Amino acid sequence: MSTNPIITDRPVGPEQMHGALNSRLRKHEQFASTLLDEKHDFIVYMPPMYDAEQDRRYPVLYMQDGQNLFDPETSFIHGKYWRMGETADELILSAQIEPLIIVGVYNTSSHRINEYTPVQDKRLGGGQADAYGQMLVEELKPFVEHTYRTLPGADNCGMGGSSLGGLVTMYLGLRYTWVFSKLCAMSPSVWWRGRALLETVAQIQRKPDLRIWLDVGIKEGQRALPDARALKTALVGKGWEVDRDLAYSEIPDGEHNEVAWAQRVAPMLKFLYPPR
Repeated sequence: MSTNPIITDRPVGPEQMHGALNSRLRKHEQFASTLLDEKHDFIVYMPPMYDAEQDRRYPVLYMQDGQNLFDPETSFIHGKYWRMGETADELILSAQIEPLIIVGVYNTSSHRINEYTPVQDKRLGGGQADAYGQMLVEELKPFVEHTYRTLPGADNCGMGGSSLGGLVTMYLGLRYTWVFSKLCAMSPSVWWRGRALLETVAQIQRKPDLRIWLDVGIKEGQRALPDARALKTALVGKGWEVDRDLAYSEIPDGEHNEVAWAQRVAPMLKFLYPPR
């Protein structure tokens, strides 16, 4: 299979989106993998100074569920999206975070559960996170680095997601510690197959150099809060320190949806990508 995606020339998002931001969103369609049957669209956000400062390179944040991040027209619930481009622009221009490139990898709808879960569940299926992670690390990431001006090394590479996207982020981040040094897990689905993610944490022999953002909304359901607390406890038990390399938040009015996660983008970016 070819790994050369089709690059969309048309503007990304509706006409009412801010023109300057819209011009810095580049969508790649139908990225083909030799490891997965499904092709993936992905969208790339470039910081405001990207075109003006031609010699400058940037750290990268790879995000799951990319269709929910920048465009209200493609989000899971129409009109409800993370506003990640607007928030990143504001924080960069006010020098509150380091300028960065954000890559939003679209999920493949019916195959989302398969790709975002590390082990198979007898009732729900899944369990193809290893292949998905290999695609990200060995195929998509090299393409991004060849196409855009990125900074090399794990110190400049992060990954994030919410719900099942937060689950696969934690799992792959703990597996590829030489690739990623920053993880964002918003409302991660720790519940998957009897909290299998906690087993992954328990198997850590030596704490890796990972800076982790972990949060949960109080209104996400009875299971979400104890699961998030269990994950935090497991990470602390392996050497992470809250407010140093682990940010943990319980949001009083937080629900399990794009609007709630949008409200946490700014503090997450400030923690993972502080200004240098």
